Amino acid sequence: MATIVTRKGESGPSFQARLRLTRNGELIHKESKTFSTKAAAKLWAQAREVELQDPKALTIAISGGTRTLAALIRWYIETFETISPWQRSKQSALEFLERHPIGQLDPLTVTADLLINHIRNRRLNGAGPSTAANDLVWIRIVLDAAKVGQQLPIPLDVVDEAHEYCLKHRLIARSNRRQRRPTNEELERLDGYFQIRDRHKCTVVPMRRVMWFGITSTRREAEICRLEHADNEPSGQTGLVRDAKHPREKLGNHLRFKYTPEGWGIVQAVQLPGRYIFPYNPNTVSDAFTTACRILGIEDLHFHDLRHEAISRLFELGYDIHEVALFSLHSSWDDLKRYTQLRPENLRQVIRKPSGEVEVISPPIRITTYPCPPAAELIPPNTRASRARIFRQLEAMEQRVQVTQ
Repeated sequence: MATIVTRKGESGPSFQARLRLTRNGELIHKESKTFSTKAAAKLWAQAREVELQDPKALTIAISGGTRTLAALIRWYIETFETISPWQRSKQSALEFLERHPIGQLDPLTVTADLLINHIRNRRLNGAGPSTAANDLVWIRIVLDAAKVGQQLPIPLDVVDEAHEYCLKHRLIARSNRRQRRPTNEELERLDGYFQIRDRHKCTVVPMRRVMWFGITSTRREAEICRLEHADNEPSGQTGLVRDAKHPREKLGNHLRFKYTPEGWGIVQAVQLPGRYIFPYNPNTVSDAFTTACRILGIEDLHFHDLRHEAISRLFELGYDIHEVALFSLHSSWDDLKRYTQLRPENLRQVIRKPSGEVEVISPPIRITTYPCPPAAELIPPNTRASRARIFRQLEAMEQRVQVTQ
């Protein structure tokens, strides 16, 4: 209901249009605006009343102005990050969208074509289809939380419509599953490089041992650096991964896994004091491995690919899917199928004899992977002469790589 109030001033009278909206007898919104003529005040009041009949316009007015997607992202981070901590990748993605021009969109009036244009521009600027798809995922999560948490009439269907369109026209896609496995020659070169590198007095992370532990344990670099001495059970040669990776429930998701004999041997050879078996920063481990690959000229190989190598080795040794899952901690056997590369001729033969006995004949499996070095390794004394020799060896190795490139 609008009222016009006449106010007297030195320069003459002015007219203030006052608008008050009530719902179920309670005041939900009020605003006013002053004009020099009464006709203008009435015209504004009538137009404003019609405008506020739109729930979106009323929500904006009640909230004190136009909201932006960036503001909702900041609200989401400040509200939920401390309650349920998430991984660094999610934080980076949310902050990127907050800084991106799309953050200035009005979430109440966002349309599918605006989101589609955002995805198209992201692809043109070099983003991959799975990276661009994650933008829509995080935008929908934020809008869904704000729709309930702040009672905003946000049209979530436009995000779903944009996602379906982008998927249909191949602007977005699921991330490709990496199939990269290090070759025997690459493992031999990495082993030799880390053997030289680890002797240097400034080396913090013994990468040769960490690398082979990753290959023999199937553990990710972050999991390797969280393993604790107290969680190992010598009787069953098992360990515990605390807060194991999970799409929804990571905190408190402690899972026990089986060590391979080689992995257990490496753990037993580690005599470092303290809580953790490998008390190192996982980012340092990843960076050291990436640097080694760059120096050696090894392309497109990540530390996480060692997990793929480890699981593939278990299948080569004849373990079944349900047995490999006890090592790798995969929650779904479907995720392990890509490691098996099953062929009809490799299937086991089950023969039931007349006596009732069952005989299982497995085809021979040829192991072609580079063997793991002994768990107990002797490191030469760290003298000035040995350090100088190490530097010469590393420089010669880098020069050979530059020449081949």
